[in-house]
This record gives sequence, structure tokens and C-alpha cells, in this order.
Amino acid sequence: MSELLPQGLVDDLSAEVSRRAGERVGAMFARALRETVDRTPTLRPDGSVFVVTGDIPAMWLRDSTAQWQAYLLLLDRAPALADVIAGVLRTQFTSIVHDPYANAFNDGPTGACHEPGDLGDDPWLWERKYEVDSLAFPVLLAHRLRRATGRDDVLGHDAAAACRAIVDQWRLEQDHEEKSPYRFVRPTDERSETLDRDGLGTPLGRTGMTWSGFRPSDDACEYGYNVPANLFAARALDHVVTFAREVFDDARLADDAETLATELRAGVEEFGVVEHPVHGRVWAYEVDGLGGVLLADDANTPSLLSLPLLGACAPDDPLYVATRALVLSEANPWFHRGTAATGVGSPHTPDRYVWPISLAVQALTSGDPEERVATLQLIADTDDGTLHVHEGFHVDDPSQWTREWFSWADSMFCELALSLLGEHVAAFD
Repeated sequence: MSELLPQGLVDDLSAEVSRRAGERVGAMFARALRETVDRTPTLRPDGSVFVVTGDIPAMWLRDSTAQWQAYLLLLDRAPALADVIAGVLRTQFTSIVHDPYANAFNDGPTGACHEPGDLGDDPWLWERKYEVDSLAFPVLLAHRLRRATGRDDVLGHDAAAACRAIVDQWRLEQDHEEKSPYRFVRPTDERSETLDRDGLGTPLGRTGMTWSGFRPSDDACEYGYNVPANLFAARALDHVVTFAREVFDDARLADDAETLATELRAGVEEFGVVEHPVHGRVWAYEVDGLGGVLLADDANTPSLLSLPLLGACAPDDPLYVATRALVLSEANPWFHRGTAATGVGSPHTPDRYVWPISLAVQALTSGDPEERVATLQLIADTDDGTLHVHEGFHVDDPSQWTREWFSWADSMFCELALSLLGEHVAAFD
């Protein structure tokens, strides 16, 4: 794949990153930028592209978007990458049409899977954990690729059918208790890996929001309405409206998406905004419409911290500012302070592990160039000598870490590094 990303471009960019943030940061950036292109994609004869997430041989709809988003910034200097990203979109949309409840797919009907005992046996699926963000991320990538290239053909093939499926599913899952056909049962005692009530999930009332079985971490939701996922979904629906009007010529889809986006935002406003005794009005992380509220934030995006990066709110929105202060404090149960690092982690990894993804998100949303440099250096200094950006590491002992190769984390590091050079993915919004 080396012809897709000219080595001279990698060398020039890494030299500039090194000048601004140090040689080790530049070396990690060069490896990460090169490795996602060289090792993750499989280019198929029909133009579609299958992308492994790293050390797991499956394609996540969420991860594959995040893995390739930073390369939107390089299309003027590496134009061949545009067709690769369009191929990623083609696979994503085809996958959604195949099963909009699935989060991760195989490269064909291989029968490979995370857990053979899961309820369901579709050989195309690596895993069928339903996560609202899995449907929103491909829409975001399509929007940004279209803005970056001016190409409407990136919305060919199954794009229109996938957008219709997304709107219909989010609409149906507003009434999960009565209408949903979805169940997820895994033979395990870990509550984070299966859903209560024979796979239906924890009880909930109607709120206008759409239900999610699992978080972006692939852990089961404690309460079925994940607030950042709903805000992200509403923003994705804005893009569907644009696609429907400008490309698909589908007035009904545009109207349905617009109405649903309004309902999701109204549901969040009514049920997802709560009063905190210290931080004031903030977004909750999850609610159930029955009084259950989880005040927290997870390292995985969409997180509350990441909302400005997804176009879901402005960074100076008072509600975001207050929520950000809560997220970056001990009021967030997954916020950790240690001798090596301080930041947001996830119950998906061991206790007191912080995630480089969340560190990058924190720096990208801070607006402070010096914080971006310091964060790049922190991530490089806590890699345990591997030059890899891990999933998570212990805040007191970075030699304890998870995921030998996690391409999403690599790409977030690259996105943060490119921001030092004045390159921002949000420019395509």
C-alpha cells in the first residue's frame, strides 16, 4: 500500500512534527501514519475496502471511520487515498444494509466471531452488539469525504439504502420496549458483555431518544439512552438530510431524518440534562427515562468530551463547558489521576487505566496548542518503548497496558499531531 501514501510526504510531515513536539513524537507519528495505510486495508476487486481494527481481524463501523478520518487532511498531497476512503464507505454502507444492528464484520461469510455462544449465527458478523454510534460514524465519514473532495459518487452503491435503514432503525428504537426485535445474549457472568432480561436490556421509558444496547466501548449500557450517542445521531441525521436533498433526491428521507433529529435533541434536552451540585446544568452520560441517571464519561467516542469534534455542539456551548469540567474531575468515576498521567479511562479496561484516545480528544477540544504538544509527548513517553499507541495504560505504571496494536488510537495520535500543523478534520464540517 506504500504507493497510496508517498514516503516523502510522511518524511516531511514527521520532520515538522518532530520540530514542534520532539523526535520521539515524530517517530511515533511516522510509524502510525504509515502503518494504518500499509496494514489495515484490503482492497477488493469491486472497489470496496475491508479494514481490520488492528490486532483483531475484524472491521468495526466506528473504528474504521476513526482510523481513516485523519487521512482526509492529506488528500491534496496523497489523492489516491480518496478512493480508498470511498471504498471503506462502500463496505460500511453495505454492512449496514446487511444488518444495521451489528457493530463488527468479517471479510466475507467466514463464520469468524468474537464469541461462538452469542445469540445469532450470521457468518458475516464478528459481533452483533447494537451501538447507535456504529450507524452514525459512517454518515460522518461520508459527509466529511464529500466535503473534502466535492465528490457525490462517494454516496453511491448502498448509501441511500443504508441511510434509510439508519433512520428507520433509530425511529423504531425510540420504542425499544414494545417494538424492538433485537436481543443480545452472551454466555457469560460479566454484565458488561450481555443484556439483562433475556437480551432486551434494562427497563426504560420513552423519552424521544433512541435506545442503544452497548456503548462505544462495546460494554453494555447501564441505562439504555446514551446521551452523547443520541447527540451524535442527531448530527448524523443533519447530514442525511443534506444527502437526501442534494444527492438522493429523496424528499421523504430528508423529512423523516429532519423530524427524527429534532425529536432526539428534544429528548436529550428533557431527560439528558441534569443539575449537578458543583458543575450546574450538565449532560448525563446515560439515562433510562425512569429516573436512572449515570453521571460519567467514557474514553471511547462518541463521548461527552468529544462532542465538538463530531460537530454535535460548539466548544463554547455553556452546557458543554460545564459538562467538560465534570468529565475532567473526580465527579466522573472513570477519571483517574496518577504519577504518570491523568485523564479519562473506561470500565472496558482495568481500573486506573487512562486511554490515549481520550487524552487526544481532551487536547483537541482544549484549544490550547501547548496542551496539544504536551499531550503528544505524554502519549509518546508512556508507550513502554513500543512506538505504539495503546488502548489504555496504568496511570502509575505505563508498562501495564492493553492492545499491542490499536489502529484507532494510532489515528487519533496522528490527528492530534496534524493539528499542530494547522490541519483540522473539523474543517470539513
